[in-house]
Amino acid sequence: MPPIHGNQRVAIIADSQNLYHTAHSLYSRNIDYTELLDAAVADRELVRAIAYVIRADSPAEEDFFDALGEIGFETKIKEIKTFADGSQKANWDLGMALDAVSLAPKIDAFVLCSGDGDFARLCTHLRHEGVRTEVFGFGSSTAEELVDVADRFVDMSEDEERYLL
Repeated sequence: MPPIHGNQRVAIIADSQNLYHTAHSLYSRNIDYTELLDAAVADRELVRAIAYVIRADSPAEEDFFDALGEIGFETKIKEIKTFADGSQKANWDLGMALDAVSLAPKIDAFVLCSGDGDFARLCTHLRHEGVRTEVFGFGSSTAEELVDVADRFVDMSEDEERYLL
């Protein structure tokens, strides 16, 4: 496992939907993105921090998107699609994976903030490319295969006062 050191170039990708739903289902609280960013960077050189969000036309979401920008996250926003049968869908998984693969040649460490097991293959690929992979998630809701393939897993449940508002 490659160690953490100060001159590493790091990119952070935050799956905001996954984090939001997990924090609310487990704790009825919101994520402290300032603390999350600080912990993920870990005194290394931040290349990019991207938060992937869904616009659902909720009253406070524009304030949330603005706050993410002030903290230091670039926000990528996707609109919810409503289908003829009334079902809705918005998913960033492919966009997140493409961005991570595109960033790989420019970084030494990749931090995924999500518990979604769909990203296990992405982490395996990045490790194969020589990129250190780290996952921040809530232990009870993070896919085992994601924990297994990461160089480092940070269980945010072990320090909920730090990572939750």
